[in-house]
This record gives sequence, C-alpha cells and structure tokens, in this order.
Amino acid sequence: MNARQFFELVAKMRQVQREYFKTRKKDWLIASKQFEREVDEEIRRVENLEAQKGVSK
Repeated sequence: MNARQFFELVAKMRQVQREYFKTRKKDWLIASKQFEREVDEEIRRVENLEAQKGVSK
C-alpha cells in the first residue's frame, strides 16, 4: 500500500467512525472495526519493513 492508499483508507475509516458516533448503528460499528483492523495491519506491515531495514523510530 502506498501513502495515498493509506491516506484514503484512514479518511474512509474516519468517515465511517463519524457515522457510527452520529447514529450508533451496529452496521457502522462493524464497518468501523473492519477499517480499524485494516489500518492497524498496514501500520504493522510498515513497522515490520522498517525493522527489517534497521530503521529506528
């Protein structure tokens, strides 16, 4: 995933989160959690790549 794709994923996640907090509907909560998992997976992927390359935080 490139930086633009990550940006779009996070923007969509935030949009879905706002809908959930506005409506408190279970469907929005489920979608929000799925986007959060995708974001977390990408963060872990990049952290792992950086660790392999010896990049420090």
